[in-house]
Amino acid sequence: MNLVEEHNKKYSFFREITGVAMKVYNKYRPGLMESAYEAALKYLLEQQGYKVERQVYLPIYWEDVQLDQNYRMDLVVNDNIILELKAVSFADKEHRKQLFNYMNLTHMPYGMLINFGPQGLFSEWYERDSDGEIEKIRLF
Repeated sequence: MNLVEEHNKKYSFFREITGVAMKVYNKYRPGLMESAYEAALKYLLEQQGYKVERQVYLPIYWEDVQLDQNYRMDLVVNDNIILELKAVSFADKEHRKQLFNYMNLTHMPYGMLINFGPQGLFSEWYERDSDGEIEKIRLF
């Protein structure tokens, strides 16, 4: 197996999840609330054998003290992939920052930004390394 094939195989789950998101998009089209796409995506991913948690609580800490603030991650797949879903006209840098913050706070290695917007389904894939650097992943 060559390097391109190894790379594509390592990250094939990104393509699989995006394919499931495309099924949801084609069925529901744009215009629904984010929660509808979230529920359908969770259901279909579970049908394909993925472990999926919805609206995962993420507490915020200052050093060792839990603050009176928390976030909720849209979907967490197989305990290591955060799916940040949007239903907006355009995914923008603040949406990426939100995903990156979740990845850094949880130390989860993978994240996906998926937008069910009127311009078509949009999906970006990211990996967080052990140093906390987040890199966009592309398949060849």
